[in-house]
Amino acid sequence: MVPDSELGSTATPQGRMALEKTDLKFGFIKLTDCAPIVIAKEKGFFADEGLSVEVIAQPNWKTLLDNVISSNLDGAHMLSGQPIAATIGFGTSAEIITPFTMDMNGNGITVSNSIWEQMQQNDENLRSDTPKHPITADSLVTIVKAKLAAGEKLQMGMVFPTSTHNYELRYWLAAAGINPGFYTESDIGGRTDAEVELSVTPPPMMPATLEAGNIQGYCVGEPWNQQAVEKGIGVPVCTNYDIWKNNPEKVFGVTKSWAEANPNTMIAVVKALIRAGQWLDATDDTGKLINRDEAARILSRADYVGADFGVIKNSMTGFFFFQKSDKRPMPDFNVFYKYYCTYPWYSDGVWFLTQMRRWGQITEPKTAEWYTETAMKVYKPEIYLKAAKLLLEEGLIEEADIPWETDGFKPPTADFIDGVTYDGKDPIGYLNSHKIGNKDN
Repeated sequence: MVPDSELGSTATPQGRMALEKTDLKFGFIKLTDCAPIVIAKEKGFFADEGLSVEVIAQPNWKTLLDNVISSNLDGAHMLSGQPIAATIGFGTSAEIITPFTMDMNGNGITVSNSIWEQMQQNDENLRSDTPKHPITADSLVTIVKAKLAAGEKLQMGMVFPTSTHNYELRYWLAAAGINPGFYTESDIGGRTDAEVELSVTPPPMMPATLEAGNIQGYCVGEPWNQQAVEKGIGVPVCTNYDIWKNNPEKVFGVTKSWAEANPNTMIAVVKALIRAGQWLDATDDTGKLINRDEAARILSRADYVGADFGVIKNSMTGFFFFQKSDKRPMPDFNVFYKYYCTYPWYSDGVWFLTQMRRWGQITEPKTAEWYTETAMKVYKPEIYLKAAKLLLEEGLIEEADIPWETDGFKPPTADFIDGVTYDGKDPIGYLNSHKIGNKDN
């Protein structure tokens, strides 16, 4: 347990938090992993902390970030890469911090029916209603080469340049020897030397863009892979759980100045979000998720994700449809609380920084110390632990739920689709272990 002296005091003599601000506006994108914010509002966890929260859909990730920076929003559901990129000045320059990781996993890579048929032609193991998973991009190689020979490039969508989706799609392609391209000072589109062309499409637009033929595949969060299955326009071939098992996905982001001006409110927000994650991952004695049907029903509302309940339920209740004929148990497709999911790990931040360097968004080599120092500017476990300590004292969480004594780095893991080991304390070694990507001394 972390000593009280390290966490400080945030309560009034009456035992209640003295909040600096109680009326808040939080932004989100229409994805199922906005669930912690939505559930904290709908189940009264924000209200329990004395907070009145308005939850407002944003049209795209850039607008969402801009609205947080301009104070039109107090905070938001963010891509993990957004606070980091803003802090180092890639794209937008602003000091954004996160005291809370919203979820693990939750994304997929979907290809059009035509590309799937060609992948099946290239690999007889895929000629099944229930092919073996994970499916690598190996069967895509000849398709990519044929297009290049014809003076074309396979077009694939991702949601934002610093999104997990961009890095996961690049990782999946590169693991099969396909170069997804590099960012340079003069190429902000990241297409230098690219064998496949990646472009930005807002998440809810992915299925329509695929159906129109403007892209032949995409990486996106739910429910937009399941929507492709439901509409019969594409086939999810890989989830990000298979690209990196239990990978970090979204974070809750605020400006550094907002957190400093509203320290108690910040803690109250994190308390409510932790409780929402706990509610979302609650199971019965058999391990069945007991609240996900209700969560899917809430998220299906037009003011939230606005997709059909059945489509959202497909992946939110512990299953995933790769095809209508291929429904598979995936109890960890969405993780909102277990595995210390909500803790803001420094090693998660370092991984995103390595991907920014690998693909050229960070243009110059950096020291290992720089990676750690930068992650520490963004990820704020000290705020998280203050909130968790109060919840523990209130009897609302278990002591074993929180990694009290960690140094902020997860153990090294080789749970990647290419088997490469990631150690957050050795970012340079990790960068240099990949065949495709920038290398540093």
